[in-house]
This record gives sequence, structure tokens and C-alpha cells, in this order.
Amino acid sequence: MLFRCLWLFILLTQVDATAGSPGRIVTDQDVTVGAARFDQYLDLLKRKKIAIVANPTSRVGNVHLVDTFLSLGVHIGCIFAPEHGYRGEAAAGEHVKGGKDRASGIPVISLYGKHNKPKQDDLKGIDLVVFDIQDVGARFYTYSSTLQNVMEACADFNKPLLVLDRPNPNGHYVDGPVLDTSFKSFVGQVPIPVVHGVTMGEYARMLQGEHWLRTKRTLKLTIIPVANYRHSDLYQLPVAPSPNLPNMTAVYLYPSLCFFEGTPVSVGRGTDAPFQVYGYPGFPESDFTFKPISIPGKATRPPFEDTLCSGRDLRRSFRLPESVPTRLELNYLIQCFASWKYRRPFFTPFFDKLAGNESLRQLIFSGWNEADIRKTWEADLQQYKSIRSKYLLYPD
Repeated sequence: MLFRCLWLFILLTQVDATAGSPGRIVTDQDVTVGAARFDQYLDLLKRKKIAIVANPTSRVGNVHLVDTFLSLGVHIGCIFAPEHGYRGEAAAGEHVKGGKDRASGIPVISLYGKHNKPKQDDLKGIDLVVFDIQDVGARFYTYSSTLQNVMEACADFNKPLLVLDRPNPNGHYVDGPVLDTSFKSFVGQVPIPVVHGVTMGEYARMLQGEHWLRTKRTLKLTIIPVANYRHSDLYQLPVAPSPNLPNMTAVYLYPSLCFFEGTPVSVGRGTDAPFQVYGYPGFPESDFTFKPISIPGKATRPPFEDTLCSGRDLRRSFRLPESVPTRLELNYLIQCFASWKYRRPFFTPFFDKLAGNESLRQLIFSGWNEADIRKTWEADLQQYKSIRSKYLLYPD
């Protein structure tokens, strides 16, 4: 009996030790995204007028899905554009304009800003809505909020929704504080952790299955999954998901560095390395400097614009696959707070929205270390992992 208990303990320890470990590096040569699996869904589009929620990542190979659909005779009534716009021409937080797609002439309706959910008039005459946008797996990345709003509108106005799934490049781990819904906003609407570990297809299943949608109506939801994908895969994005995540280094560092967006610290917006560097004027003991500038479509009035900053260049030591994070890194934030010498407050009101609570700010302010802070969210994280397991389409 003692031997069996010891053996079980060793087995469970080994399983836990490997949980969240990144696996193989994959590209579109290794997996087939939902949009490319035409045999699975094209029949659903025949003789229908569709709306498509899309951005520059909505591609099959080198061709945008809108252009592919048009070449196949699919009738597109309108295009819905998320943050950064349909063509990706808007900076973070910048107003996204509607109008017409310059290539096809199809009406484009912005879903960012005050009009962040399709209205009944927007969906008039539409038979089916298609969602195809690449996410990066962080709660505060706004494409997941756009998906939720689209789901609610489709349910309210009795429009079926087709989600063409794509891999989650940060899907190999789950970490961070779970959102306290009293802090919900467009950068976090439901009780999930910062790094949620699900694809948009799985997220849609979770929103519906957990009754987190703000509607009493039933949504007809269809998901076209990715073929040959595992959550442990390190999927290399063929197209930058937004203007300030230009490469995979930025995508992998984004969940940890985005907390700085709720502080005065620069994360390199307005440089050639956004979300790969951080710092501010007077950053101590640094041999790296950078100067943010305004860049149309990427950085409008970035923090410390035209001012020389000192800081850290995380590109120097980042290597694939060994440098890929398997958990959130809080020490960047803790160390910057400890070195901050300005009278200007370190934390802005936006920080609590990013964290999804007020306790992370309070604990850092009180001098807690990373290990002790992590313990405060462990129980909620385990509960979320149990919920997550019910909606997975792919093995971990």
C-alpha cells in the first residue's frame, strides 16, 4: 500500500511538473486554421448574406479571407472591424472609423469605441455572422471582448454565428489573477485569469456554457476547429495580430508587460521594439536607452514622447523556445515600482482594470514579493482551470 501511494505521488508530481510546458514550434505548415478548412463550412455560407468580423489576421495563406470569400462567390453584406481596424491602421485605443473597404467596396462597421456591439440595423438582412480574428491569449487583449459582444448581438437578433478558430500562441499556460467582475471593462468582462489558455473557439464555448453572455436568448453557435493543434504548441503567427505586437517576442512578453500600461512606464510604444523593452527617464543601473516618438497607426503620443528613457531590453536574452514564458513575470513590475522616484503616482486607475482587481496594486504597494502574491490567486486559478477543462477542443 505504501509503495502504491508513493508511486501515485511521483506520477502526480511528474504530471504537474510538465503542465504548462511549451512543446513543438509550429506554423501554418503544421496546423490548419479553421478558416482554411473550407470543406467543413463553405456549405453553410451558400445562398446566404453574411457579415464577417475580421482584421489583417483573417487570412488563408497570403490572401485575406474577405477576398477569398468573394472569389468563391460568397455574398458579404458588411465587415465588422475590431480595435486597430479592419486593415490594422489604427493605434491602440484610437477611434476606428467605419466607411467602405477600399479594395472591395463592402461597408465596414467599427466595433471599437462607443459602438462596440453590432446593432439591429447593422445586422438587417444578414443571415449569418462569421468571426475570424487571431487572438494572443491575454484577457486584456480586446478581441475576446469583441467576440463576446458579437455573440450577444447574434443571440439578441437571432443570427447564427460561425467562429473560424485559430491557435492561441500563449495557450501553453494559464496564469494570473481571475477577474473580479466588479472591475469588468472592455479589457476584461468575465471571471477568467490574465492568461486564459483557450482559443477563441473554446472561449466562445465557455461564454455560452457558463451563461456569461449578457442575454437571455439562445445563440446558434458553430465552431470550425484547428486541425493538428495542441495547446502546448508554440504557434508562430504569420501576421502581426496588432500594430504593437510586431513579432513573436512581443506576443510572448505581452501578458507580463501589459501591466505597465496602467503605470507611467514605457513599454516601447513609439520605438521599433514595442512590448520588448521597458523603462523611463532615470531608470537605475541601465546600459540601454530608447526614445519613444509618435508613429501614425502605431503610437499616438506614447509615454515619454521625444524623451530619452533608460531601461531593459528583453530582446537581448530572448531565445526560442527556451525563453518562452510559462507563467506571468511580476518582478518587472515590482522592481520598477521599487525604483520609482517621481512624485507622479506609479499606478493609474487603469491598472486595476488590467489586473482585474485592486489587490495586485495594493500588494505591490505593500512590498509583497512575487511568490507571495502568486499564492493569493491560486485558489481562483484552480477553479478556473476546472471550468476551462469542460470546453477544450484541443489536448494540452
